Amino acid sequence: MALVKVADVSDIPEGRGKRVLVKRRPIAVFNCAGTYFAMDDTCSHADASLAEGEFLHDSCQVACPLHGARFDIKTGEALSLPAVTPVETYKVTIDGTAIMVEV
Repeated sequence: MALVKVADVSDIPEGRGKRVLVKRRPIAVFNCAGTYFAMDDTCSHADASLAEGEFLHDSCQVACPLHGARFDIKTGEALSLPAVTPVETYKVTIDGTAIMVEV
């Protein structure tokens, strides 16, 4: 595993998410109440970008833009149909102003 810089904290304000590529792997990074979380960007039900979905920052969940399946951004757990399979999550570290993801 290696830590990879994916963005600066100013790139992802509170209540927002961003799609980044790490070694050609799409990863969604979210800022939920000042804490950053990273997960696979592709919905486990269909080929859709979770970073482009509705970010429910009050509950730290994201809804797939294609069919509305919700995921917990902290654990990757699928919370609603049609998704039943979780998505992988990644450890996030802040180094100064850099957002680092362990992949």
